[in-house]
Amino acid sequence: MGLTETGTVVSVIAALAILAGLAGVVVPGLPALPLCWGGVLVWTLFGGAGAGRWLVLAAATLVAVGGTVVKYAWPGRNLQRAGVPTSSLLAGGVLGLVGFFVVPVVGLVIGFVGGIFVMERLRLGDSRLAWPATKQAVAAAGLAMLVEFLAGVVIGALWVAGLALT
Repeated sequence: MGLTETGTVVSVIAALAILAGLAGVVVPGLPALPLCWGGVLVWTLFGGAGAGRWLVLAAATLVAVGGTVVKYAWPGRNLQRAGVPTSSLLAGGVLGLVGFFVVPVVGLVIGFVGGIFVMERLRLGDSRLAWPATKQAVAAAGLAMLVEFLAGVVIGALWVAGLALT
């Protein structure tokens, strides 16, 4: 296999890793940003591109680390302001994971929302008080997913730009 074929195979592997990372935003068990970053890493190490590939990897690393920090800090701060405890989020996460396997894809959302609602209902003692906290938790989870997805898209765009320019 010549250099051209190897570069093509590595680029396809990198593209598939980035796409899997983007899918990992909504699929439990797939680490979204590490997969996107890993695709760029594989391309940088084995793609045979020019020296600019290291700049692309550095930029992708900054985006991946920054996206991970923002993904947890921003929604977490919003949840602290709303008074939603970590135990409710953990219950939602566990029931969401169980729901994903019981009722594929849709069960993730149903289990997450249901778990948070039940925990908040037990904690607050009133359904009318539990619902606003549940809405806050769902909005925070959506914000975290959006931040993670956008960071993955930026990593993918950096890789495409590096692919075109190197």
